[in-house]
Amino acid sequence: MGRIGGQAALVGVLCGLIVLPPGVGAQEVGGAQLPVERHAKPLTREERTLHALNRFTFGPRPGDVAAIEGMGVERWFEMQLHPERVDDSGFTSEMGQFPAMGLPEDQLLERFPSGAMVRQMSKQGGSVPGDPVERAIYADAEAAYSAKVENKAAKAGTQGMVADGGMLPVAGAASSATLDSAPEMPYEQVETILELGPGERFGRVVAMSPEEMLGFREVVKGKDRLRLMAGLAPAQREAVEAMIESPERVVATEDMQMRLMRDIDSKRQLQAVMTEFWLNHFNVYLRKNEQEPYMLAAYEQDAVLPHALGKFEDLLVATAKSPAMLMYLDNWESIGPNSVAAGNIAAVQKARPNGKVVQKLPKGINENYGRELMELHTLGVGGGYTQQDVIEVAKCFTGWTIVRPYGGVGLRAKLAPEGTPGEFVFDPKRHEPGSKMVLGHVIPEGGMDEGLAVLHILASSPATAHFISQQLAVRFVSDAPSPVLVNRMAAAYMKSGGDIGVVLTTMFKSKEFWSPQVYRAKVKTPLEFLVSAVRASDAAVTNPLPLVQAMDRLGMPVWGMQTPNGYGWTAEDWVSSNGLLSRMNFALVLSGNKVNGTRTDWAAVLGAGTEGAGGVEASAATEKELEGKVLGQAASERTRAAVMAEFTNPTAQAQAAAGFVGTPVGQAGGGMVRAAVVSPVKVGPGKPSEVPLDTMAGLLMGSPEFQRR
Repeated sequence: MGRIGGQAALVGVLCGLIVLPPGVGAQEVGGAQLPVERHAKPLTREERTLHALNRFTFGPRPGDVAAIEGMGVERWFEMQLHPERVDDSGFTSEMGQFPAMGLPEDQLLERFPSGAMVRQMSKQGGSVPGDPVERAIYADAEAAYSAKVENKAAKAGTQGMVADGGMLPVAGAASSATLDSAPEMPYEQVETILELGPGERFGRVVAMSPEEMLGFREVVKGKDRLRLMAGLAPAQREAVEAMIESPERVVATEDMQMRLMRDIDSKRQLQAVMTEFWLNHFNVYLRKNEQEPYMLAAYEQDAVLPHALGKFEDLLVATAKSPAMLMYLDNWESIGPNSVAAGNIAAVQKARPNGKVVQKLPKGINENYGRELMELHTLGVGGGYTQQDVIEVAKCFTGWTIVRPYGGVGLRAKLAPEGTPGEFVFDPKRHEPGSKMVLGHVIPEGGMDEGLAVLHILASSPATAHFISQQLAVRFVSDAPSPVLVNRMAAAYMKSGGDIGVVLTTMFKSKEFWSPQVYRAKVKTPLEFLVSAVRASDAAVTNPLPLVQAMDRLGMPVWGMQTPNGYGWTAEDWVSSNGLLSRMNFALVLSGNKVNGTRTDWAAVLGAGTEGAGGVEASAATEKELEGKVLGQAASERTRAAVMAEFTNPTAQAQAAAGFVGTPVGQAGGGMVRAAVVSPVKVGPGKPSEVPLDTMAGLLMGSPEFQRR
């Protein structure tokens, strides 16, 4: 615990709540265990409601338990199974803050060019957009790239030369040497711009030359950045962020924010939970390459969300066709060795054996998707497939590709199929001819239909039914679900033709789901913890980016799992002393309104109006009331004693903020996200004291009871 330094008191609270393995010193903890609740009696009506909310939503908001008790948990569950019956207009309106996420990929790329497109334009030229905003985004991105290359070249003693030995042109802008030496804009000039009204301010930024923007972006930081964005319409904000940061960063950060906000605010909670489940099951990785972020919004909204509660085969086909999956597992470049395209590439290679561009062309069959399709998406390990099946499946999916995902010109683009850039297409020229044998089934030659036939065989397999049922039971029931329950769910899958809603209903109606032994027995993942904390505190989120960064620090970056197996759902995957300490820290900074862009009001949660937590006395009676609001039940005597002993600590929230910021940052956030998670906190004489009610609520959200669902 030494890495936190001055957090001795808080660490003491944490260690008082966590049961440490025998013989392990407090400063050398390599792991930890949460106390296991022993619940032997049948669940009461209120407990059944809370159990359903904790399993089929991301956690209740204040008032949810009473509302669902009034409706009846069975009726509520049935309504959640049909999300079209749930009014989610509020969330739809909220997503209006991310207009880029509603654009088709070709339009998204056109407005916010990827790094590859910017480099291509710098080296090979290209048409300049007619729209003045898009033109400014392109020019500023190209100028920033030029300056970066020139700086790198200057350090290497070869100023003005790019890596491949050619001069770097900057179309439609000043010389790269001038851009490289552009001075910072005088702050008086920056202040004049910031004092303009939103419309004039936006117009002034768009009208800046690339040289001006390079100087401007170096000066506008911190609070000035907030002033720059104040009052701008969402599309204007996106454009300005693209100019002062990068177009690619706008797309990547909005991918993460939108996914997280669906979990927090959508009233179609079961659909949100199942969408998250399938996005993890059919995992793709944000940082696969520069192009992957441009495919994620459509992957979530078009491939997964509409099928999250429908037929598994429809979902399987949608993910197989998704450019995000085709790019992530490299199937978009898979070419049959006896295909027409392979012959064309061989001819090009023979004519230009030393051509640099030719070396980047696809080489042959890629087995990645075929292997993960069977191992992770359908049959599971031990599902009866062989390496030869992997090869044959890969042959069936040759030709399933993406139309020019990087846009552009040159030989690679000439060999690509026609269509709208970024869209799925079946290219018969890339497809391996002849029949194939998959899992004992003869797949006759049939172009794209071969892949569809494989997906049908896999979706209809009893092994798939069992594998999917097992995964669902682990997510919703227990880390070690009853084999009897899993078999019953698998039978429902087979009888219904893979209807996920039917499988979930079978689970919902089972005695195993309502068993006292599984009540509050599942440990929350970091995502479930963070989202449930925001929901339990009824927090208002005006800027979700710091929450995205917080997910990185909690060890579960959004879109951040690099390997295709996705994140784990069991306690073993997440319970460690450092992980639980990070959760405690986050709970305290969230409850104390120190997470930027997110506001809590514990007085309002307690029904005392909106005068703020400072207007409500923190006492033993208040603590018990908060237990009901935050935990949905009474806390253990051990937890209650720890909370009551610590809630008056005047520096608990500041210590937590320092500890949370000091938590090692994972890979995803370091590369794509720039956001201050917490506001700067100063502690000392003359500084405002922390509100005890906030600390009390934060300690309860960091408790073992809140870690379980």
